[in-house]
Amino acid sequence: MPIQTSRRPQAGRRPYSGSGSTGQSFNRNRRPASGGGSRFGGGRPQRGGNGGNRGGRGGGRKQPTFDPSQFINKNPVEVAADAYVAEHTFADFGLDKDIVATMTNQGITVPSPIQDQTIPMAMAGKDIIGLAETGTGKTAAFLLPLIQKTLSEKNQQTLILTPTRELALQVEAEFRKLASNFKLFSTSCVGGTSIQPQIRSLKRTNHFIIGTPGRVLDLIDRGNLRTDRITNIVLDEADRMLDMGFIHDMRQILSGVTKNRQTLFFSATMTTEAERLVNDFMRSPVTVSVKKKDVTNSIAQDVVTYEHVHKFDTLLTLLAKPEFSRVIIFGAMKHSVEKLAQELSHNGVKAESIHGNKSHGQRQRALSDFKSGRVRILVATDVAARGIHVDNVSHVINYDLPNTFEDYVHRIGRTGRGSMRGEALTFVPKH
Repeated sequence: MPIQTSRRPQAGRRPYSGSGSTGQSFNRNRRPASGGGSRFGGGRPQRGGNGGNRGGRGGGRKQPTFDPSQFINKNPVEVAADAYVAEHTFADFGLDKDIVATMTNQGITVPSPIQDQTIPMAMAGKDIIGLAETGTGKTAAFLLPLIQKTLSEKNQQTLILTPTRELALQVEAEFRKLASNFKLFSTSCVGGTSIQPQIRSLKRTNHFIIGTPGRVLDLIDRGNLRTDRITNIVLDEADRMLDMGFIHDMRQILSGVTKNRQTLFFSATMTTEAERLVNDFMRSPVTVSVKKKDVTNSIAQDVVTYEHVHKFDTLLTLLAKPEFSRVIIFGAMKHSVEKLAQELSHNGVKAESIHGNKSHGQRQRALSDFKSGRVRILVATDVAARGIHVDNVSHVINYDLPNTFEDYVHRIGRTGRGSMRGEALTFVPKH
């Protein structure tokens, strides 16, 4: 449903045309804007600081490499996949009865495909490459066998690396639920928050340490985290960590951990860089690949054409429609995301923003407001496409073009989750 509007902004509205790449997304010859995309807390803090967002790679925003109009699909027909029949129940895995009871109390009685295939091999101590996207149950797929292993061998210590602090905190929250009946302890080590409480927390016994590569490496360099005590390591969303430029941090962390360890590697894709990492640091790994849902065939997609001077007004027209009940809007740059959220609020559309310039507490409050429905619009940089999962998102709007097709898929995958339907709209300038 391409929307074309030439009407002028109504009285009282503050016109907004965006910044950064807004309105020039298809100009592939332009110089990249400075101040590249948000690292969103994965970055390594500067010495003596309280967190920070150095991130892996610097530089400007990548130039778009695809045309979203190729993926217009206004009436997608979801192809019914063969129902997966699990070979195991949670009781079959040899898990503690309290773990099984916890899963049952959460209403989870049948393992997901990645859990069904991964848990038995992880329980046997094998290194595993798990190819699965978010939303497939992979967090429990690595937590359950490692919790059981720790219950059996108290000297176990697990390090879990994630690309963003939000994902690290989600993993820790899941660990606390699954291990609630046991005296197992964990701590999160992420950038963007004060390092001192993390240093104090590491002085006690921690069975699970969950963090982002930059902060974890900083704590190792300071002598607060001893890699010789780590017996298990999990790389969660490894492709995202590599894409964010953490390859050197990851290699340095892995090289310091005892060779006699169990390594679990989870990724949505297997790139050449990921293959090199696997070959260098894993021992005869077993690969489990879960068939991924092709979101480009199951979500209604369309483009919205606009004239630059009317871009913001076109967005307001869309958001005035009642079906836009819970919306994530993606922008290119941290400053343009913040400005867009402010202008929406000034025009009577309550919105929050998430980007790397916000403190950890500010991002958590923004997420909480969005999840609870106190605001219905969340404006975000690309990092939110992977690390944040909110139910019942009715629409994703690409206000600025994503960098690549992969980024596009991750963005629109925030809607239409599970059995819900969703719609993705991409703003494209008129030529």
